[in-house]
Parts: sequence; structure tokens; C-alpha cells
Amino acid sequence: MTNYFEGLPFQPADILLPRNCDLTLWSVVACDQYTSRPEYWQRVEERVGRAPSTLRLILPESCLEGPSVETDIMEINSNMSRYLREGRFQEYPDALIYVERTLSNGWVRRGLVGMVDLEQYDYEPGSHSAIRATEGTVMSRIPPRVAVRKNAPIELPHAMVLADCNDIIPPLSSQTDEMELLYNFELMEGGGHIKGWLLTQEQQEQTAQAIRYWKEWADRERDGLLFVVGDGNHSLAAAKACYERRKGLTDPSQWPDLPSRYALCELVNFYDGSVEIGAIHRVVFGVKPEELLEALMDHYPSAVQGDGEGHSLSYVINRWSQGTVTVTKPQASLPVGTLQSFLDDYIAAHPKTRVDYIHGETEARALACEREDAIAFLLTAPEWEGLFDSIVQDGLLPRKTFSIGEAHDKRFYLEARKIRK
Repeated sequence: MTNYFEGLPFQPADILLPRNCDLTLWSVVACDQYTSRPEYWQRVEERVGRAPSTLRLILPESCLEGPSVETDIMEINSNMSRYLREGRFQEYPDALIYVERTLSNGWVRRGLVGMVDLEQYDYEPGSHSAIRATEGTVMSRIPPRVAVRKNAPIELPHAMVLADCNDIIPPLSSQTDEMELLYNFELMEGGGHIKGWLLTQEQQEQTAQAIRYWKEWADRERDGLLFVVGDGNHSLAAAKACYERRKGLTDPSQWPDLPSRYALCELVNFYDGSVEIGAIHRVVFGVKPEELLEALMDHYPSAVQGDGEGHSLSYVINRWSQGTVTVTKPQASLPVGTLQSFLDDYIAAHPKTRVDYIHGETEARALACEREDAIAFLLTAPEWEGLFDSIVQDGLLPRKTFSIGEAHDKRFYLEARKIRK
């Protein structure tokens, strides 16, 4: 590892990139997308066919409750080992990759692929770490991810970490002529276009100096908070759990050298114009929508039909039935907290009911309109001007509060890193 990154929470990594394959077929979208759209993943399956692909190295969340999940995980780990044996990857040691992702709307999202030090990341409320979660972690989602990761020889990231400083990533956009172009291709299923360049040693040093400057500022002025997790918090939480487990089996003197101490991710500039913070909507399945709405009104005695002062919860049942319930005396700070509190209690009392978290209003509406046993709650994204300060002052937001972009603009799997010696 390059010495000028010593002690920093974000560092270069030994990055693996695929070679001798069709990169469009290699890269697939993050596993936590299209969980209520099995036809999406079936379409990807048919398109990939027998080609080398990250589809063989991940477990889509839509399959987590399938009857063969344990066999699926074993096959994933086997595929990872086979790809390594076959020389499917080319390793770029001690590397940082500057990425430009052209989204479906034409905006370009700029990021930097490297690894975070999990000793400096924490998802627990009240954390004082340099890298923190922005919203509550759904603890039930960690064990399945741990099951996938704990015996895996490599990791593939879909986590995006946000930086609210303009002199780490933006300067690199004008320096690509000095870099080696590593990939340049179209992503499948409307994912847009992606390019990646390898930073030079001089650019790495420039990046390290910027991160160190802002870390020292954060230590003085912001309770040590430097970066927050924008997408992929549960994946990082699973990586943290695996690392803590490995620490318990390892002499403390060897902890700094454990590959599991680090997790590959993409660092993204929070103020990049392409970073659109959107709400995460809820679609509830296995219900009689009118009965659920009655239960919502009963749960909050101050609730009224229609818009009003308080937390307005808009819903869609089908193409012809939609409306709003307003909780006039909410205890939660955000509407998403008011809704989630009710849904948690309702689902606990109705085990056959299922809620899915949907990125994109159009998709949420479509799911509600396609099924008679579904209702969609459409939320609005909170204001994010003071996101970092609010995390310091108020702690975590309610879980699944926001999303960066819609499903097809999420991170696609591409790079990898060895996590076992």
C-alpha cells in the first residue's frame, strides 16, 4: 500500500478486472434491485447465457428466500474460485480507478474505486467513526449477505460512499489524458455507459493529500465524520461482520494485514450534479388494501383522509384508486419514519404480508396496479443540504429513507478484490 494513504479510511486496493470477455455481459446491476421483478433477472439470465458474467458471482435478493439458496451460495463461491483459476481477472495492484458513469438521463456521475478500512466504518447509532451509515440497518438483511461473503474468495462492490468535499474527485475529471483507460463500454438494460481510468502515482498522492486535509478538518469540526454511505450499507455491514468474525480467530498483531479488513467501494462526490437523492417507496403485498388503510388510520388516531398539516402518506392501489392519509400529530421526524413504524407493527401481526422497497415512483405505481393484493406508498425525498451535519447531530435516519438514483442507474458489478489469502 502506498505510504501516503497510511491511516486514511479510503485507500488504493489490489483491484481485479475481467479480461477476454464481453464487458456488457460481464456487468450486471446491484443484487438488491428489481426484487419484485423476477422477469428482469430472467431477462438478464437469457442475455448472458454461458458468457462469463458477474451474474454467476452474486445472489440477487429476489433469490434470497428461494428453496435452493444454500446451493446457490456454494455455486457462487465455486464460480469465483473457477474464474480465479482460469485467469479470468487481471490484477492492478495498489490501484485507484477514476470512473465516469453516463446515466440514462445523460448526466455523468464521477467516482473513485478503492477500498474503505472497516475499522473506520460503523453502522451503529451513535457512532463516531470516519465513515458512517446514513440510515438504520435492517438487521435481518445482514445474515444472508454474510452467508454469501464468509467463504467467498473475492468480493464485488455495489456500495457507493459519499464525500461532501470538492477537491478529492472533481480535479481528476480534467486529468484523464494522463491516465490509462481501462474500460469503456455500454451497460445492459438501460444502465448507460461507463468508463474507467487508472490513476498515476502522482494523482494518487494528490488524492491522498486531499483526503487527509478533509479528515483533519472533520476531526476538528464534525465529530470525525468524513464520508457517509449512500448505497450498499447492508453490504458494508456484512463485510464488517465478516471482518469482526475473522478478528476473533486471528492474533491482533495480524489484524492490519487481513484482507477482510477492507471492502471495495466507489467514492462519489456528494455535490456532483448527477447525484439525485430520491425517496425509497414501499409496496406492500399480500394485503387487502382497504383493510390496511383502515389499520393505518387506527394505528394513528390523529390520522385523517386527504392532505393536511403533518406527515402526508400518498398511496396507490390501482389505476383508478389513489389518495393520501395524513398523520397530523406525528412523533417521527420524517414521513418515512411514521409509515415504517406502522408497517413494522402491521407485518409483525400479519406474517404473510410482505413489503418491498422500490427505487422509482413509476415502478412502485406499476407494481401496485398489476396486483389486487398490493398497495404502494409513495414518499418524497427529504432535503439533503445538511445531510452530513444532521447525521452528526441527530444520528441515523429511518431505514430505507433515500436512494441515489433509480434502479437502472445503480452501480453495476465490474471490479473485484481478493478477500482471502
